[in-house]
Amino acid sequence: MQSFRKNFKWYFVGVLFLAAFFVWYAVYAESRQELEVDFLDVGQGDAIFIQASNGNQILIDAGPNKAVLRELSKVMPFYDRSIDMVIESHPDSDHIGGLPEILNRYDVGVVMESGVNTDSAVYAETEKLISEKNIKKILARKETRVNLGDGGYMDILFPDRDVAGMDTNDASIIMKLQYGSKSFLFTGDSPAKMEKYLISLDGKNLDADVLKVGHHGSKTSSSQEFLGYVSPEYAVISVGKDNKYGHPHQEILDRFQKFGINILRTDQLGAIKIKSDGENFKIQ
Repeated sequence: MQSFRKNFKWYFVGVLFLAAFFVWYAVYAESRQELEVDFLDVGQGDAIFIQASNGNQILIDAGPNKAVLRELSKVMPFYDRSIDMVIESHPDSDHIGGLPEILNRYDVGVVMESGVNTDSAVYAETEKLISEKNIKKILARKETRVNLGDGGYMDILFPDRDVAGMDTNDASIIMKLQYGSKSFLFTGDSPAKMEKYLISLDGKNLDADVLKVGHHGSKTSSSQEFLGYVSPEYAVISVGKDNKYGHPHQEILDRFQKFGINILRTDQLGAIKIKSDGENFKIQ
C-alpha cells in the first residue's frame, strides 16, 4: 500500500499519457484527407471496405466467413465499432457468409440489398439479425445516390427494377463510386448478359479507373464489349488462392492484358488498398 502511494503520481502520469495517446490517435485516424478503398483478403469471396475522407464507412459484402473480421481489424481503428452502411451485392454465401459476424460485432446503420433472396441458412440468419437489431434496410435501385461527403458519392446503376425471382448473380447490385476525377466500378458477380444490358442502359456512364472484376475473374463475366466501355486502368480480382473453380480464368487474364489493364489479385497480393485524393491513386 505504501509503495502504491509512493508511486501514485507516476501511475497518474501514465494514465494521463495513455489517455492523451488515445485521443491523438483518434484525431489522426479520423483526419484523413483521402478516400480509401480496401479490397479485403477474405479468400474465395468479396469484401470491400470504403472509408471516405470525412470518416464515413461502407462495407460491400463480407466474404464467405468470419475472416472478414480479421481483415477489418487491419483497416479500422480498434476503438471503432460501427459501420455506416453495409451493402449486400447479392446473397450468395461467398459474399454474405461473414455478415452475421459483422452484424453481431458492429453497430450497422443501414443495410442495402438488391431484393433477390435465397433459401440458404446464412441468408436467413442475416435477415433475422437485421430484424432483431432494428437495422434500417433499403433496396438498391437505379438513380439512387449514396452521399459519402466531401464530394464523394456512389451511384446505383443496377437493379433498375424488382429483381425478386431472378438468378442471384444476375441480380447483383452494380455501383459506381466517384471521388473527384477518380472512379471505381463494383459489379458483384454480374455475368456478361447483365454487362450487355448495362451497356444498353447507360454505356457512357460505365467508364471507370478501377474495376472490381465480376465473379472473381470467371469467364462468365468481363466481356470484351464491357471492358471497352469501362476502360479501367486497374482491374481488381478478389479470389482465393488455388480455389476449386480455377478463378481467375486464363481467358479473362489474357483479355485484360490485351486491353492493357493492370491486374491486382488478392490471392497474390493479399488485401489491396487504394487511396485517392480525387486526382491521383496510391496503391498499397
